[in-house]
Formats: sequence, structure tokens, C-alpha cells
Amino acid sequence: MLAATPDFGQARIIVIGDVMLDRYWSGQAARISPEAPVPVVRVKTIEERVGGAGNVALNIAKLGGKVTLLGVVGDDAEGDTLRRLLEAEGVVCDFVVEQEIRSICKLRVMAQHQQLIRIDFEETTLKFDSDALLAKLSMHLPKNNTVVFSDYGKGTLANIPEYINKAKQSGNKVLVDPKGVNYQRYAQADLITPNLSELQAVVGVAENEDNLVEKGRALLKQCQIPSLLLTRGEAGMTLIQDQQVRSLPAQAKDVFDVTGAGDTVIAVMALGVALDMALHDAMYLANLAGGIVVGKLGTSTVSMQELTRAMHGDRDSQYGIVSEDELAQILVGAKAHDERVIMTNGCFDLLHAGHVTYLQQAKALGDRLVVAVNSDASVRMLKGETRPINGLQERMAVLASLACVDWVVSFEEETPERLYCRLLPDVIVKGGDYSPEQVAGGDCVIKAGGEVRILSFVDGQSTTAMINKARGLE
Repeated sequence: MLAATPDFGQARIIVIGDVMLDRYWSGQAARISPEAPVPVVRVKTIEERVGGAGNVALNIAKLGGKVTLLGVVGDDAEGDTLRRLLEAEGVVCDFVVEQEIRSICKLRVMAQHQQLIRIDFEETTLKFDSDALLAKLSMHLPKNNTVVFSDYGKGTLANIPEYINKAKQSGNKVLVDPKGVNYQRYAQADLITPNLSELQAVVGVAENEDNLVEKGRALLKQCQIPSLLLTRGEAGMTLIQDQQVRSLPAQAKDVFDVTGAGDTVIAVMALGVALDMALHDAMYLANLAGGIVVGKLGTSTVSMQELTRAMHGDRDSQYGIVSEDELAQILVGAKAHDERVIMTNGCFDLLHAGHVTYLQQAKALGDRLVVAVNSDASVRMLKGETRPINGLQERMAVLASLACVDWVVSFEEETPERLYCRLLPDVIVKGGDYSPEQVAGGDCVIKAGGEVRILSFVDGQSTTAMINKARGLE
């Protein structure tokens, strides 16, 4: 079992496949049309999201991975929207843009959070310059180590055997989210991720669990693919390989919408593969992520905070590691219940007994304790290039496990002044030989009616001393 969420920032991934735009027209349906027996929807909101291969890339980017998206779009407004949405989240888009086709767009009309109708705008046969797509793939392969093929059967991957061969020749690992019944097209891939109905359309309905595994292994042998991750809805996931089989139960508490869940699963698997994680560990994270995303409406992504909370089974979904925006909303509720919010900050690189005592004393000053943690980059600014010893996610996970800590949030700056001035806790706690006037953000909190408290550190406890002792310098 993993002790902490990995640092996905080291992953370098290409996603190639069918890119599409998902549009949502949402409103209320309170009457039936006099023109036909259909509901009349008074549209209140119009939302645009990235679908298909774009959603896979977006999921990777949201979890911190470096991702390049290859696909085909038309020279139209929908293609421009796709690029804008993706690039805003850090996805590098290198599309083949064709004048004679239209970008794929799926319009969903929603009322009371229920889908009434879906209208698809797409070409029946996608005609584009496949040599140009291959050239783009070849150009990006040397800078990456993993390629995800997201096949929605729209035509972008019509020549996928050639693309897979090119990726394998370059030394990249290959993952495929398959479509259709001809899995020979995916020969030589490292991992395929069909759902149960997709697999049974290829190998037939299994009589029992053993027969399912037998059929899966036969397919892998036939296609020269070493691993198959089978997503099974409420039955969870099963990883089938030649020598072993591993299964995990589903993690979703409430299934609201399964749209895009497969995109999230293969995105997390790709992140794990890119970091050379064991496949069963990557499956564990993918299973958690899939359980999160099916509780959301429409094509959605998972944040690192959500994944970490799910991984560590926090005492409540409103506790543990949170984003800054989530914390801002949480603190509004805490203050509305007259809860006294205490906040402190630090690097917390190697947590020791002095830290724990300090945090327990801080919590004793109020009802809720928030710990703000320096990002890896800001720790390097403060402590030098050899620090931190532990990455941000590991440091936050350890803090979140302490009974005295309610919420953990990260910040990028050298000091938490901006964060304190935004959140305005009731009390800022700082350890050491400071005066309240010297504490970053203290002036904002004091002006808002709060206070700054200085606590003494426990003598003889120091992260630097621990590091020096481990290195034999003391």
C-alpha cells in the first residue's frame, strides 16, 4: 500500500486520440411544450468542457503531470475553444487543424441535473492528414516516456498500429483505452483498459470469474500485450497479467455520472507508469480517482487534494489536505458555527516530537487547527537546494494524519502573508523568538480582530540536527 501520493510533476506523457468538446445547456423544465410532447427547458447556464482524449490530458495536468495532447480539430470556433480550455490548464496542444472538417462537439441539454437529450456534431468519416499526425507524434516522443492512446472510434487513430510501433521504437510505454472489437490493432501495447462490456464484446460473456480471467489472458497472449486493467463499475477493477490477477472493490460512495470516468482511470494509470510505479499501486490510485469522478456531473477531473483525501481515508471528507479555495469555503462555515480557527505554517520537512508538541499546543488555543505548508520550491528558497528531504505531498500527508490537525494547505510563496490575509484566521501561531509585529500576515489578522501568539519550541528538537545526525555530522 502506498504511504503517500506520488509527485506526478516528474511525469512526461503524450496523449493522442479523438478530441471533442462537451457542451452543457442546463436549466429548469417546468412544463410540456404545446408544439410536441417534450419538456421545455429554460436554459440558465451554458458550460463547455473538454471531452475524449482531451479529458485524459486534462486529468493528467490537474494532477501535476506534464502532458502534450495530439489530435485533429477543425478550423472552427469549437477547435479554438478546445485549445483555450486545455492550454489554460497547462496542456500543450499540438493539433492537426483541417479546413474541411468540423471539430467534434457533443451538446447535452440538462434539466434538474438530468440529461434530456444529447446532440452530436461530428463527421461520419474523419478525413485528415495522418502523416502530419505521425510527424507530430515522432517529434514529441524523445521528450516523453509514456504515450496514451484514447480511442473513441472517431477516426483519429485509424492508423494506430503505426503510431504504437513508432512509440515503442522510441522506448515509450504505451497505454490504450480501446474501442471496437479488433484489439489486434493495439498489439504491442503495454496496457489496455477496457470496461467489462467492451471486453465481453471481444471475448464473449464469461461464465464466472475464473473464465473471465482465462478469456482476458487469452486476449493478451493473442495481441502480445502484457497487462489488462478491467474496469467493472460497481464491482471495481481487475488487473489481469500472465502470472497474477489483482482486484479492488469500487470506491464510489454515490454514483452520479459515469461520463469520463474511464478517462480519469487511464490518466492516473499513465501517471503511475510514467513514474515506474508498480501497476497494482497505480491501479489503487486509479480506483480511488474513478470513485471520486463518478460522483460529479459530466466529464470531470480529480485534484491532488481529492486523491490524497481518498487515499488516506480522512476522518471526514471535510478534513485533511485541501486546496486554498476549498479551505476558504470551509472556514466560512467554521466561523459561522463560532469555531475559533488557529493557523500556523512551516516547512515540516522531517516531522519530530517538537513539531507535534508545538501543533498540539496550537490546537489547544481554539477549535480548529490549519497548517500551511511551504511548497517544495519555497523550501528550496528558504533552506537551499538540498531541501526538502520529503516532497510536499509526503509532508502534507504526515501532518494530516495528526489528530490535532484539522486541515492542511500548501502555499507557493516564501512567506504565507498572502494566504493569511485572505483566510483571516482568529489566531496565527508562530514558534520561536518573534514579536507579533514580525509575523508575516499578522497585521492583516490583527486588523480583522484576530491575534498573533508566539509559542516556544521544544529544546533539543531540530530538523537540521536530525539531518546532520543521519549524515554522521554530529
